[in-house]
Amino acid sequence: MNGAQQILDAFHRHDIHTVFGYPGGCIMPLYDALVDDVGIEHVLCRHEQGCALAADGYARASGQLGVCIATSGPGATNLITGVANAHRDSIPMLVITGQVPSGLIGTDAFQETDVLGMTLGIVKHSYLVDEVDDLPAILEEAIDLAQTGRPGPVWIDIPKDVLLTEASMQPAPKTTTTAPTTPDLTEALAMLRAARKPLLYSGGGISLAHAETRFRAFADTSALPSVVTLKGIGNGGKHSAHHLGMLGMHGSRAANRAVDECDLLLVIGARLDDRATGKLDTFAPNARMIHIDADAAEINKLRPADLAVRGDLNAILEALTDDLAAQPLAITDWQTQCRTWHTTGGFSAADNEEPMAPITGPAFVRQLSRIAPDDTVIACDVGQHQMWVAQHYQFDHPRHHLSSGGLGTMGFGLPAAIGAQFADRGTTVINVAGDGSFMMNAQELATIRRYRLPLKMIILDNQCLGMVRQQQELFYNNRESQIDLDDNPDFVAMARAFDIPALHIERTDQIRRGIETILAYDGPMLLHVAIAREENVWPIVKPGASNRDMIDETKKRTSQAQREHVA
Repeated sequence: MNGAQQILDAFHRHDIHTVFGYPGGCIMPLYDALVDDVGIEHVLCRHEQGCALAADGYARASGQLGVCIATSGPGATNLITGVANAHRDSIPMLVITGQVPSGLIGTDAFQETDVLGMTLGIVKHSYLVDEVDDLPAILEEAIDLAQTGRPGPVWIDIPKDVLLTEASMQPAPKTTTTAPTTPDLTEALAMLRAARKPLLYSGGGISLAHAETRFRAFADTSALPSVVTLKGIGNGGKHSAHHLGMLGMHGSRAANRAVDECDLLLVIGARLDDRATGKLDTFAPNARMIHIDADAAEINKLRPADLAVRGDLNAILEALTDDLAAQPLAITDWQTQCRTWHTTGGFSAADNEEPMAPITGPAFVRQLSRIAPDDTVIACDVGQHQMWVAQHYQFDHPRHHLSSGGLGTMGFGLPAAIGAQFADRGTTVINVAGDGSFMMNAQELATIRRYRLPLKMIILDNQCLGMVRQQQELFYNNRESQIDLDDNPDFVAMARAFDIPALHIERTDQIRRGIETILAYDGPMLLHVAIAREENVWPIVKPGASNRDMIDETKKRTSQAQREHVA
């Protein structure tokens, strides 16, 4: 086998059946090998960024390795944003790019870029393959690295001559992993039993570890009041009795207040991101902290832990659950207090029943949550609509909520939804986008048409960059700068140009019909939803401020009135 055939052989041995890519000169030997291959579905996206983000969405929805392929030069550089997005959210991804022939490396040859150097900060590991006989072992190591420990993207850059050269080496054996061991949890359990106001704080590490079942057993058994990060939404399921919602900049008052008043913070699979903690030295000021994570690099990175526990989350959660099942925690008063806060300080939105009233983002999302099947996958873009989904959609599983967390990548949603749909053709997948984000990767409508994916698209259109406009309104004296999108295309006509049916709605009495229509349609369909330009996401914490200083609509109106009175 030559180098290209070695790659396909590795795909088959690791049950990789779907890859996302875009051909070009230096990767052409791999595409030539694909002609004779059966069993691997290559998805041709319309931009390399779309390839990387689709592989990301595939991995998030399926829990399996996402794979993207591109050529050298601009093909590789176009992948970078999508790979950086996967790196920040710890998504397992294998990236394969062609490179100019070995003898031309370093000569500024046509479509040559230093991929290894350019991507060092956005990958878990990277390789530039010198010899074809090294390729089998590199492929094995890369596939294993991408998925074990803390997952992440691994990049293999392969010169064209290496892809064409026949290898003398046989394929490397599959990498084997050792069974995880459970660390000593005696001190952690003692701290939990000594606490009077313990709080469970979980993040995206739960689903990365495939620990959803163990986590729910622990959450139910411990009965700890709990909060989640953006990537942890769905960890406890939609019926979790002690869940207080998302914390942080756009979190619920109940969640942020519980963090502020707890005396022990049990952090599992979360990295204490600045959007979650706000001003760090005011975050959980009264609490000791137990930090449980698979990655030692996250422990003590931002806030020193009183107790650090590193290891396999499944094994740790099982051991904690068994101990607490035998001797439950005595925290009844704290549970009651947190439930009261949740009743009065959870996410709320008025469902406007006036037929001719304009549609609001929160009310639309709440209707969508009630109507869509429980196993629906929502792939969000980035902006106000992303936060409305995080606040108001009731997710039953973290893999049903695909959202760009650490990088905040506009244009993520549509290709990620494509990847999720390839992960399961029978699942309802919806891309919820803003008008700004949708235009970032709108070319992927052609991918949806080509493969006749039954994907549903919803655009919440306020004809501006809503999140930027909101921050300019609140924190920059309402000095708007470069946020107008009132020259958007006709999105309904745009979808129809790709043979995708589309509807437009603008009143509350049209919401249910619009949602039910796109969900019932046997094929791809777009719903264009007009919403008010001035609508904001509430509550909000000013960047860099303490989470206890949340701003809501009432506080904003009061502040405005005071300024007008002084004037």
